[in-house]
Amino acid sequence: MTIPTSEEVREVLKQRVKDPELMMNIVDLGLIYTVEITPDRTAEITMTLTSPGCPAGPEIITSVQRETHTAFPDLDEVNIHLTWTPFWNPDMMSEEAKEELGIF
Repeated sequence: MTIPTSEEVREVLKQRVKDPELMMNIVDLGLIYTVEITPDRTAEITMTLTSPGCPAGPEIITSVQRETHTAFPDLDEVNIHLTWTPFWNPDMMSEEAKEELGIF
């Protein structure tokens, strides 16, 4: 049985889950706030979206849950906690993401 680290979950999300509008991974966009793996084999992922009305929100959230479960089948649960605090802004993006989108 292999239980992932928080960093391993982040790396899977970085490789597998993109914002369908921006075509950029959600980790570099700064949408994943925290990933905690509990002793009872649960991934607790706190994340946000670029806006409360994000039309791709349900798709992104479903992808986070599905891809985490697929990559780490030994996890019993993957819980997604959507938050608006702090509210997302472009400063939360990685330098690579800012460069790719032309934000300097």
